[in-house]
Amino acid sequence: MDFDDERPQQQVTGVVIITLPPSDNPSFGKTITAFTLTNDVLPQSLTTQEPDQVLPTTRVVSSPPPSSQSPQLGFSFSGFFSENPRKLLGFLGVSLFALLLYSSCFSSTFVELKNSNDNDDDDKPQSFIFPLYHKLGAADLELKLGRFVDVVDKENLVVSINGGAMETKMVNKLVAANSVVMDSSATILPVRGNVYPDGLYFTYMLLGNPQRHYFLDIDTGSDLTWIQCDAPCSSCAKGANPLYKPTKVNIVASGDSMCMEVQKNQKPQICETCQQCDYEIEYADRSSSLGVLAKDKLHLVTPNGSITNLDVVFGCAYDQQGILLNTLSKTDGILGLSKAKVSLPSQLASKGIINNVVGHCLATDVASGGYMFLGDDFVPNWGMSWVPMLGSPLIEFYHTQLVKINYGSSSLSLGAKDSDKARVVFDSGSSYTYFTKQSYAELVSSLSEVSELGFIQDASDPTLPVCWRAPFPIRTIMDVKKYFKTLTLQFGSKWWIISKKFHIPPEGYLIISKKGNACLGILDGSNVHDGSTFILGDISLRGQLVVYDNEKQKIGWGPSGCGKPSRFKSLPFFEG
Repeated sequence: MDFDDERPQQQVTGVVIITLPPSDNPSFGKTITAFTLTNDVLPQSLTTQEPDQVLPTTRVVSSPPPSSQSPQLGFSFSGFFSENPRKLLGFLGVSLFALLLYSSCFSSTFVELKNSNDNDDDDKPQSFIFPLYHKLGAADLELKLGRFVDVVDKENLVVSINGGAMETKMVNKLVAANSVVMDSSATILPVRGNVYPDGLYFTYMLLGNPQRHYFLDIDTGSDLTWIQCDAPCSSCAKGANPLYKPTKVNIVASGDSMCMEVQKNQKPQICETCQQCDYEIEYADRSSSLGVLAKDKLHLVTPNGSITNLDVVFGCAYDQQGILLNTLSKTDGILGLSKAKVSLPSQLASKGIINNVVGHCLATDVASGGYMFLGDDFVPNWGMSWVPMLGSPLIEFYHTQLVKINYGSSSLSLGAKDSDKARVVFDSGSSYTYFTKQSYAELVSSLSEVSELGFIQDASDPTLPVCWRAPFPIRTIMDVKKYFKTLTLQFGSKWWIISKKFHIPPEGYLIISKKGNACLGILDGSNVHDGSTFILGDISLRGQLVVYDNEKQKIGWGPSGCGKPSRFKSLPFFEG
């Protein structure tokens, strides 16, 4: 507004006070108070408005402005701030900082507001949380990294449909020596010892109509989700729940796009009479699963309680061989979480249900298994280390590039084909961690220093290849943690300051055996995958929130107690 020169100049200061609700009762909402302060009272000529003149006005939301007859109050605000603009800016800056601090400490209020707004957008991709449980009492080591192989004797259908009923025909079992492998990554690691898969985790899903519970091992190293199936079953473990029983309408045809995806690396064969899609998966621990693809309703519950029902393709597995028959005593199958098109997260993303992001947080505490999520609502924007995800047309595993590894301050050789770098696979389906042969040998040599502290290697303990008997009774890892050092994996750069680091403390590579020994949960991986790849299994992934972002092609991790996931993704003050 412009005034004539004869009109006295007015000092006007506007003040806005925002009062946030108490943290224990956010339902009170915010209170916004706005008022103006002046040094002088406008002359009558300025307060008189001409009929065709519109003057700007100040809207008072709550409290009226204080009386101009209070010179002390007028000086403390109006005069003080108008004469000291820097102090006014400082006051506003401190207020903004206090608001940010409050919103970070009491984020639940903002999360509730964000969720209430999100509920209005039904088309937005959602996220789903799954609880995780320890598979206590399992007696065998698991090493997944599953690969599809050719089904032997395709001329005789393993399972055929006859009038809607399912019947079994003669099956040729998979023999490792005769299996068709597409690349050198299917080298098999012999199973040894009576190990303790301390880091095996599973979750449950609701499938079918009517819906039934099925417990599934979470496996980022497997493509296909499969459930033990009564088709009928020729070789199945007891399992935690009754076998899934398909009908004719559930069976996926051989011409389906998902069938082509499963069989894309197999030898091309024409089967005009095939009415189903056969598959066979071979795992690195010499176990295998044979079945047909099926389709049924998956029931997912969102964090706000709503239910999403959609058709998903999975494996109806009727013939399991090897260690799977033991490890399935408490579960019903495997949840494939890789980046392959047939994996569950990829299927959900292709339907627009979620953004293709997978995360898991495996708790170190036996009492709480942790959680897993699909979607990106629970991915934090701070406190995470991110590295690029390596891409390969033949490998659907989550892997990245390692440039250096240290045990304490001692550097270990990578032992890879390229001595300057190696690949690391994040595999939640493997019980333990695997190093390359040279790196493993150097690690065991470095660990021998504990013998100077009274630890004696106990070759009679069959739990794992390397076990130590301590000079005192051991009840938990915490009893021996201080005698061992932290392993550090460096990514991105060999320069310590700018590199991304994944720390594995002693509790991330040691277990306590039944004999009360401390055993090394890192194994020689020379016969696993291609022999030059590091594999991070559950034992080393515990206590970390690990995220596989297939949208942005990156892998991230950050320390976490794995209790309850936080929903907000950014500073609440900047959320729209």
